[in-house]
Amino acid sequence: MATPETISAAGVSTALGSATPSTRAAAARAFLGRISENWQQALSQSRPWRELVDRTSFGKPDSLSDATSRIRKNVAHFRLNYALIFTAVLALTLLSNPFSLFLLCGLLAAWIFMFIIRTAPLILFNRTFSEREALALMGLLSIVVIFMTNVGSVLISAAMLGAAVICVHAAFRVPDDLFLDDDVPASGGLLSFLSTGPSPPPIASHV
Repeated sequence: MATPETISAAGVSTALGSATPSTRAAAARAFLGRISENWQQALSQSRPWRELVDRTSFGKPDSLSDATSRIRKNVAHFRLNYALIFTAVLALTLLSNPFSLFLLCGLLAAWIFMFIIRTAPLILFNRTFSEREALALMGLLSIVVIFMTNVGSVLISAAMLGAAVICVHAAFRVPDDLFLDDDVPASGGLLSFLSTGPSPPPIASHV
């Protein structure tokens, strides 16, 4: 007799195995649409770049705690600007390493082909692979490309360089002239604009 657990597992396996190209394309479009919406929301939260590079607002921090406080406040205020700087550092680092950039572009193209463009089942060495097995193969390929080549070290170096640039700027940028919005949490971080947005205000009930 089949238990509810086995029925549930069978249902999940069937759903994964019956994913059609149109379903994958629809999911990809929804994902890209969400990224576009989050990006538009992020642009609405951007700060003027002249505030970021105002030379009169720079000064040496008095102590480590003062530098930490400045970093926290500046990251909360300029989080989108810093995210763009981080992205620019990552892009420039990859452009200076064409082989790593080529491998990453090839890996991205493989993911797009496997789960968006491909319309027929995956057949390798006279064996048909399910969607779950194809996902596992792509995950293994990604691990090999990132960690078995110099791509991983390039990405880590770029991330460390970008973080260092942001921390140095934020530590020397005096935040006394910044007025943080009340609806923006100070601990939002660089990628806080990727959230789904502020929650709607509660509806008051009348007795």
